[in-house]
Amino acid sequence: MITINVVCVGNLKEKFWKEACLEYQKRLSRFCKLNIIEIAEQNNLSSTEKTLEREGEDILKHLSGISYLMAIEGKQLTSEEFAKEIQKVELVSSELTFVIGSSCGVSDKVKNSIKNKLSFGKATFPHNLARVMLLEQLYRAFMINAGASYHK
Repeated sequence: MITINVVCVGNLKEKFWKEACLEYQKRLSRFCKLNIIEIAEQNNLSSTEKTLEREGEDILKHLSGISYLMAIEGKQLTSEEFAKEIQKVELVSSELTFVIGSSCGVSDKVKNSIKNKLSFGKATFPHNLARVMLLEQLYRAFMINAGASYHK
């Protein structure tokens, strides 16, 4: 069973985000070991650049296996293509890490350290919603790969 790490800057404060994530975590438990790693937001630093650098240091400590950065400039995949990507990773690694930055993004060091970049599209989404979307797409990918009827 593959281990999937989702490294996120910030935590979920609103109940509806927490409930959505918990639902997908429950669904994913039959396919993978899922770790949600929350990095503390560094809002108290003097500049956005320093904030991203500090958050970036914490993100880099948690990269393991094959890593993907969720970034607006990343590659856009259909759900079927994403499912194939997960299958390919499972052949070569037992661990997969996805990184979701803060509302300010991530540092250049993080961008340069993670060669695989994925995007949900050109629109900007709140990072809390991006977490829910990623978990849903992971679940959908596993269901596609299992030949189940969830994906229509």
